[in-house]
Amino acid sequence: MDPTASEAPALSDNQAESKFEVRVGGELAGFIDYHRRGSQLINLIHTEVGETFQGMGLAGKLARFALDAARREHLEVLPSCEYIRGWIGKHPEYLDLVPEKRRADFGLPAGTHEPGY
Repeated sequence: MDPTASEAPALSDNQAESKFEVRVGGELAGFIDYHRRGSQLINLIHTEVGETFQGMGLAGKLARFALDAARREHLEVLPSCEYIRGWIGKHPEYLDLVPEKRRADFGLPAGTHEPGY
């Protein structure tokens, strides 16, 4: 049986392990490792989706979930993960989460964009 057919992806913030997670059919399908720096900054370090679950758009769902969580918590984002940097580049409504003075460090444009509230 295909584990991906039984359930919609379930996204969560596993704060104990500093990971945003996505589960499909109860099985861990992917995650984003992060590091919180105080109460104002989150560094998104690494994104990974299991081989069985690739091609389902889960990495994008995780990216949106993590960035939406950062926005809700009024956190600035350091996109150390290459996937997250690329995703923000394709979704400029999230660019405002990256501190303008740090955008060049991540190859992102310095311009501003209206927040995607």
